[in-house]
Amino acid sequence: MANRQALRDLQNRLASRLQAARNDGSSLAWLAAEAGSGRYLFPLSQAGEIFPSTPVQPVPYTASWFLGVANLRGNLAGVADLRSLVDPRVAPRRAANLPAEASLLSFNALLGVQCVLVIDRLAGLRGGEAFSAVDARSEDAPTWFGAVYIDPQRQRWQEIDLQALAAHPSFLGIAA
Repeated sequence: MANRQALRDLQNRLASRLQAARNDGSSLAWLAAEAGSGRYLFPLSQAGEIFPSTPVQPVPYTASWFLGVANLRGNLAGVADLRSLVDPRVAPRRAANLPAEASLLSFNALLGVQCVLVIDRLAGLRGGEAFSAVDARSEDAPTWFGAVYIDPQRQRWQEIDLQALAAHPSFLGIAA
């Protein structure tokens, strides 16, 4: 129960910061999150709601990164494991073994995909001023990868283009 309250508090703080940024003209651009050993940036215009970890019903004969479906406020949503989606060499989680501290990040409703990504930790909001360098997307990276942003601590943050991911044939075709 304490984890749910902590998530609600974080969501309230993020909403307050977003509103303050709109009022003072700041340019917050991303929701930052971690999954496995990776750090990711999701464009705020493409990200939807953040849900606490919830039971997932497995679906047989699907891609290893597709964990199943979850009931999120009365709506069924597909659940994708971001770690194994980004790196197929990573052993996928089991639907029943999601960590209690994990969160589910939904796609913006305008993207037309009823799906959530499992993230291990929310890292707040980031704007361009939070980074000291930018690397272009590598040639062999998935088309839904954006640029790589490097913060002052030299940590690399991979931008995920949720709109491109939502339209990618391999993401839409979950059959194994």
